[in-house]
Amino acid sequence: MSIVRGEALGTQARIAVVASRFNGAVTTKLVDGATAGLAHHGVADEAVTVVWVPGAYEIPMVTQRLAASGRFDAIVCLGAVIRGETAHFELVAAEAARGIAEVSRATGVPCIFEVLATETLGQAEARAGGVHGNKGWEAAAAALEMASVVAQLTDEAGR
Repeated sequence: MSIVRGEALGTQARIAVVASRFNGAVTTKLVDGATAGLAHHGVADEAVTVVWVPGAYEIPMVTQRLAASGRFDAIVCLGAVIRGETAHFELVAAEAARGIAEVSRATGVPCIFEVLATETLGQAEARAGGVHGNKGWEAAAAALEMASVVAQLTDEAGR
């Protein structure tokens, strides 16, 4: 039996973080959590690239460019979409999720989806360093683990 298990060790990892400026009070905390998490796991500052985009809808396009560049082992996608009075919430959250997943599958580069989709600002704040921790930190650890898994599978396949 062969078991492949990733490790959140980042001493050689090159990671991109794509973050939405919309709801910046929340996303800034997510980015802070992600970059602190990467540093905690041994990723050098110069191995991290943070790209800010206007909103969550724009995250997949930039993620596609970064993944296609071949420069990154994983990409962390961060945003906060908070329900309003219209269907805009559903459209933006769904397209961000679909687009990020599509990039990951098409390129083979792990793209971690941590675009918060919450009912209220309070729920988003609780997940950006509040009572529910910092989902940016968790996304950073997931990115490193997935980069490790993909590298192991690539080594096993000889590609």
